[in-house]
Amino acid sequence: MRTVKLGRTDINVSSICLGSMTWGQQNTEAQGHAQLDYAVERGINFIDTAELYPIPPKPDTRGATEKIIGSWLKAKKNREKIILATKIVGRFDAANWFRNDGLPPRQTREQIDFAVERSLKALQTDYIDLYQIHWPDRYSPVFGYHSYQDMGEQDILPLEDILEALARHVEAGRIRCLGLSNETSWGVMKFLAIAEKNGWPRIASIQNVYSLLSRRFDYGLAETSRREDVGLLAYSPLAQGYLTGKYQKGALPEGARKTLFKRLERYEGEGADEAIDACLDLAQEMDLTPIQLALKFVDTRPFTTSTIIGATQLSQLKENIDAFDVEWNEEMEKAVHKLHVRFRSPCP
Repeated sequence: MRTVKLGRTDINVSSICLGSMTWGQQNTEAQGHAQLDYAVERGINFIDTAELYPIPPKPDTRGATEKIIGSWLKAKKNREKIILATKIVGRFDAANWFRNDGLPPRQTREQIDFAVERSLKALQTDYIDLYQIHWPDRYSPVFGYHSYQDMGEQDILPLEDILEALARHVEAGRIRCLGLSNETSWGVMKFLAIAEKNGWPRIASIQNVYSLLSRRFDYGLAETSRREDVGLLAYSPLAQGYLTGKYQKGALPEGARKTLFKRLERYEGEGADEAIDACLDLAQEMDLTPIQLALKFVDTRPFTTSTIIGATQLSQLKENIDAFDVEWNEEMEKAVHKLHVRFRSPCP
């Protein structure tokens, strides 16, 4: 398993990261533990979770995923071998059930302190390797938008206050490094400038959507990532299952996320079906499985630090990990470029 430096830190993470957002809802604790065992056997040392998980978020399941990872860490006694990443939610006005005081989530100092301590307790650890802002505190069109949307006058918490609150936890040893998620180039550069000005920890990574169908990162954020050493942790590299082909021609497999939750709108907009079919056809032309093409494409981007994979079954997890063994070549690179020029990120 290839390892990569996380930003400018001394932390080495596996180029494959195990995602966990189904644990506690689609997956039981035992199944989550089995996935963790298998991933570690295959050389993965990087585990990603969030205080929000499992997805979709609900009051009665919130935090279940962190607790599953915590019970595994306690049983295995291998904390020092694992790079553990979690996230604090962004602005979430509709979720007054998320904090104990009944207030909707914001990234105030008080809420950051509360979230860090609650995650540490659930994970049964005294430190988090990578602590990420799941999405901005400000209103920002970061999920599924095609063009900039002016959000008008907003109640925005100063980024200085957010970073200072997080920096206090780094100084205290509860967090090793910081990351962003679902963020823009503006947000990344502002956080980096604030960190440099105040001598606070700089951002090490950015976890954004990236796949053959979602390539908005290539425009702007890619250069930011490369020049500033803020590596991409790519989520949804299989487009929440659409790039496996399992939903082709309207199929609804039993137990699949679309079947259960009907909330994959990001991959159902205008032009999506045609682009998905083209990706699946290209894989066949290349004598690859759709999973091999999709995952190896993300893995070979120069700005990718780690590709986040998730599964509900061990057989799926094995197939996903195996896909990274494909040898990428110039013919594949030219083919996916032509695909991108033709469809231009239909599912951002």
